[in-house]
Amino acid sequence: MSATTTNTQDDSLVEYGFNRVIITITAVLCALLEIVDTTIVNVALNDMRGSLGATLTDVAWVITAYAIANVIVIPMTSWLSQQFGRRNYFAASIIIFTVASFLCGNATDIWELIIFRFIQGLGGGALLVTSQTIITESYPVAKRGMAQAIYGMGVIVGPTLGPPLGGYLVDTYSWPYIFYINIPIGIIAALLTLRYVKSPKYGEKLSANQVDWFGIISLAGFIGSLQYVLEHGQQDDWFNDGTIITLSTISFFSLFFFVWRQLTYKYPVVNLKVLKDTNLRVGTILSFIMGFGLYGSTFIIPIYTQSILGWTATDAGLLLIPSSLMTAFMMPIIGQLLQKGVPQKYLVAIGFLMFFFFTFWMYNVMTPDTGEEYMYWPLIIRGLGLGLLFVPITTLSLSTLKGKSIGEGAAFTGMMRQLGGSFGIAIITTFIARFTQEHRVNLIANIDATKTQVQDRITQMQHGFMAKGFSANEALDKAHKVLDMSVMKQSTVLSYMDIFLYLGVLFLVCIPVILLIKNNKNKVNISEAMH
Repeated sequence: MSATTTNTQDDSLVEYGFNRVIITITAVLCALLEIVDTTIVNVALNDMRGSLGATLTDVAWVITAYAIANVIVIPMTSWLSQQFGRRNYFAASIIIFTVASFLCGNATDIWELIIFRFIQGLGGGALLVTSQTIITESYPVAKRGMAQAIYGMGVIVGPTLGPPLGGYLVDTYSWPYIFYINIPIGIIAALLTLRYVKSPKYGEKLSANQVDWFGIISLAGFIGSLQYVLEHGQQDDWFNDGTIITLSTISFFSLFFFVWRQLTYKYPVVNLKVLKDTNLRVGTILSFIMGFGLYGSTFIIPIYTQSILGWTATDAGLLLIPSSLMTAFMMPIIGQLLQKGVPQKYLVAIGFLMFFFFTFWMYNVMTPDTGEEYMYWPLIIRGLGLGLLFVPITTLSLSTLKGKSIGEGAAFTGMMRQLGGSFGIAIITTFIARFTQEHRVNLIANIDATKTQVQDRITQMQHGFMAKGFSANEALDKAHKVLDMSVMKQSTVLSYMDIFLYLGVLFLVCIPVILLIKNNKNKVNISEAMH
């Protein structure tokens, strides 16, 4: 394709005035819908378990099924857009997501719900990367940093918005409404997509016998098995469980055959050769770590506030709102700084430094009875850090790519951000369990029953229970249980402190990695993606 033709197509995709506003709103809504649905169900799992008669292990699949489908589809979005046309593929994905949301709300047993969540994830996976490309190509080159910032609002705010919104809907109505809320938005988004979104011209479509079915199956085997291992490893005792061992083996060999196929097949479903670009390789690593921090912190803070401080799910979710508002506030500012030529790597370095300050601050304020006021400013710093990370990492990753390689690169960064979140939650869950046990052993070793202070504490609690009508033996037993619970609570707080400290070290160590990034003066032309 000649440069003249490419430029003509680029110009034809740029929108102005009302059309651009509508396309922007549609794309952001779709990205927000997809991201919110990754976290909105977390606060409804208990209600689902009760109404559907499911076990805790079974109901966890409601999250796992969606995540597996999501991560499988993301790296294939560029290829699927070329096969069906971007507008058609985007509209079809919205429709699949919306219909599956209705079916989820009407599920009569847990396995129906799991199947419909998987289908919903297949539709939702396309919304992230495709939304990013659509919203960016609708803006002129000079304003594409701002376009990335607008898109980034939905991606960053979404995980934080899920828990409080889900908590409100479950408390006020019932759990099916966390799915029903998607239906009117999905219908409007599909109609607006068919009416206003344009699709770039593509080359010839592949015939059925040219499609890389082996690549698709091996990708699904790799991602699906890996996602299950990450989601269920801790509760199933990792490699002491036969299923975990089997799926880990499947994941490893699927990855091996997938990489071999993509590098040797004429029509690969995922173009791995694009990873030869140094900036993209570094960008995917940074995207992974950003996902680790974004989803990991969104996961651990509600657990801490609910299990240790005794907050409701809604209150725990609301705590994260100021952080999200700070991120949303920062996005357009970062977009303007990029347009003025501020190097992305400096903004990314500052973003990682802000995240280190956030984790170190949380490490210092966490106690068994920390008040909301002590967590407000650290979370504001978190929002500032995320604002400094998302847009610069995305534009930096794609800054030396051209043509359809940009769309393929965007798919890699999106996939790695999601995988980073999965790894983050799995690792955090594992280390919380292990650190808690270690701290409990250490604390119990320091409780000497011969010490007067310990004896006085137990006697005081025993008398308190006896005053409530319990016998001396019953009161003594309850006093020991209360002391054990107190030790367990303190051990858990110490494990959370350790997690924040290690997260902070991770972000600090990443700053030198940014020095590997090439300085690039060219602006990213994402509208060339997938041409």
